[in-house]
Order: sequence, then C-alpha cells, then structure tokens
Amino acid sequence: MAKKLGFGCMRLPLLHEDDQKSIDKQQMCKMVDEFLEKGFTYFDTAYVYHGGESERAVKECLVDRHPRDSFTLATKLPTFMLQSDEDKERLFNEQCEKCGVDYFDYYLLHNLNMGTYPKAVQFHGFDFIQKLKTEGKAKNVGFSFHDKPELLEEILTAHPEVDFVQLQINYLDWDNAAIQSAKCYKIAEKHGKKVIVMEPIKGGALANVPPEAEKLFKDAEPKISVASWAVRFAASLPNVFMVLSGMSNLEQMNDNTSYMENFVPLGDDEAAIVGKAAKIISGAIEIPCTACEYCVDSCPQNIAIPKYFHLYNDKKNYFKGMATNPEWSIQDLYYENLAKNFGKASDCIACHACEANCPQQIKIADQMVKVKEFFE
Repeated sequence: MAKKLGFGCMRLPLLHEDDQKSIDKQQMCKMVDEFLEKGFTYFDTAYVYHGGESERAVKECLVDRHPRDSFTLATKLPTFMLQSDEDKERLFNEQCEKCGVDYFDYYLLHNLNMGTYPKAVQFHGFDFIQKLKTEGKAKNVGFSFHDKPELLEEILTAHPEVDFVQLQINYLDWDNAAIQSAKCYKIAEKHGKKVIVMEPIKGGALANVPPEAEKLFKDAEPKISVASWAVRFAASLPNVFMVLSGMSNLEQMNDNTSYMENFVPLGDDEAAIVGKAAKIISGAIEIPCTACEYCVDSCPQNIAIPKYFHLYNDKKNYFKGMATNPEWSIQDLYYENLAKNFGKASDCIACHACEANCPQQIKIADQMVKVKEFFE
C-alpha cells in the first residue's frame, strides 16, 4: 500500500526568500532522493507554482534522475488561464515538456470555484481530461477545489466520471464557516471519490501555533513536532489516500517522513487534544492566509499580500493581551524591508482583483487597511 504522504512542490527551498523562482535545486535533489529512499513516491506540482518554475525543477531534480516507474507525478491544468479550446492541448503539451514526461499519474483541473468552474465547462475541461485518460496520457483525473460544499455537490453530480478530488483539509478548517472542510469531505465520500488533502498545515500556520496550543501537544507527545498533529489529522480520515505537504527544507521533510513512514491514525484522546488546540488557534489567527500566493500575480500594485498578512498575524499574536500595540517590533523591520521592493499596504487601490483568486475567500482589500494602520 502506498504511503500517505505526498511531496508538495508549491513551497520548495529557495536561494533568495523574496524570489519564488530561485529554487534551491541542490537541496531539492537531496530531499527528493531521501523521500524516495524512505518509500514515499507521490509528487505534486502545478503550472503556476514558483512563478512557473516548479514543473521545471521537478524535471531536473526528480524525472531526470530517477526511473519513471519509481515515482508518481501529479500536475494541474491552469483552468483560470483558459481563453479558448485550443489552450488545453497547448498547456498540457507544455507541461509534459517542462516535466520531461509523456504521461502524468494524476492530472487535475486546477482550483475549481464559482469563478473557474464555468470556464472549465465552457472550454470542455472535463471532456479534455477524460480524453487524456483514454489516451493513457493521464492515469487518474480529477480536480482541486476551493469553494462552498454546495458547488462541490453540483460538480460531482454533473461529473461522476472523475476519479478523485483534492480538498483543503486541516483541523482548523474542519468546522470553519468559510472553508467547511468537513462538509466538502463528506460530499466527496458520498459520491465515492477518494480525497487528496492539500494545506494540511495551513501554509505553516499549524506548525507555529500559540504557546497554549503548543503546550497541549507537547504535554501529550514531547518528542514529536507540532506539525505532525496536523498531518496525522488529515491522514487519519478513512477516505483520504494522500496528504500533500509543502516542504521547504530537508529538516521539514525528515520530520514529515519520520512519523508518516509507519503511519498510525489519531486515537480518540489525540483527536480530543486536536479539537482543543483548534479552538485556541482559531482565536489567535486574525487573517487566515495560507501564503499560496494565488493573489500576487493579479495585483497591479505589486503588493506582497501574503507576506504582509503573515507579519500582521505574527505581531498581533505576539503582543496579544497588551493594552496597546508597541510602536515598533521586529515585524515592522521586516515590513519596511519588503516595502523597498514591493508595494506598501497603503498602495492598495481596492480593485479586488486578488480576491477572485483567493482560496480562503479573504476580503483582502479590507484587510490591507488593517495592515496599513498597523505598520504605517
């Protein structure tokens, strides 16, 4: 049976923190080699990850260096980029070339939501992926999804032919009113679709939790990481066959593989601890950004939206409980440094272009006002 941990290639190691295209290929090669040596085989990338460089990095660090039958590769058709029926074939062929393969084990329509699903229908996206499957160019076909349960029900009812669905699932979003992970999971289960989990650690938020939540985890299991609880929560769901984790360095990969090599589902007592921690963390995270960066390319002001949200949450959480916020903090320094190369929060023109691409449905323009007031 395949191990349940997948190597997510959206948060690869970087040579330069502010340049998503500067992938550290040397470190990535080491990570790929060790991942395979430990018996893990699933790799997930996409056309848009790392400014279009993720697929090329996968070719260089994985495909060119290991036999094709030694790994499982997934990528995604950028549905939001479709302008004509011809685009699908062109983009797929480009992905094959970038990855250095003639087929994908898993091929997805990327990020279906209220805005992109009509486009997938208009340009016959579902017919296209089924054609790829018939031709042997895609072994399994499905879609990744970021929206309400009602839309997922509509899509799976209209397209029972898909093999699987990729959902955002983590213990913080399980009962979240905006994300509704639990309801989406149950709909996939009802339709008999296996589930791939993305964002199990919520963009790193569940690896760096408030001290009160960290104490809960460490009191129960002092020797294992806080992040392990989040990955194991997702992997414990019976209809989940793969959990993707975006690993940014060798240390994170070694941690993930250490507890997933011989995976043990959460017990009842552990599940209760996770539930308590979720309540604590929910009260501490004001802006639920996962740093997926889908918003960045559509920003005409070149604002470093996810980075600013991260600094805002950090500063808010660190000084929580104080009567007033300090005039200066280390987060202010990072903000000032970023603002030298990116637009400031005050440069936001509230065009809302970014919000259409946000999987978390964050009202980004409104939150930018808070960031501006906090740091400027």
